Amino acid sequence: MANPWAGEVAVTIDGERHVAKLTLGALAELEDALGAGGLVPLIERFDTGGYGTRDVVALLLAGLRAGGWRGSAAELMAAEIEGGPLEAARVAAALLARAFGAP
Repeated sequence: MANPWAGEVAVTIDGERHVAKLTLGALAELEDALGAGGLVPLIERFDTGGYGTRDVVALLLAGLRAGGWRGSAAELMAAEIEGGPLEAARVAAALLARAFGAP
């Protein structure tokens, strides 16, 4: 079970439940992957609904890796996420929210 107090969010990929979280290392990886001039622009995109699929994939990948998942970006993009794109976006937004505040 995901622990929201530890910043964890559950996501089911290809029928297997995983725990994702944004550690400091995951946040650094995310900044590097998006090249967005820091995390503030990314947070603003999620706050305003202006995020894209690249943002969602990058957030999920960083969070899953910090949670112990060893897959690649290509594997994640080819995987079936339970709940589809809407659930993927919800998980990505929850990861950001939990990394910077209480659940």
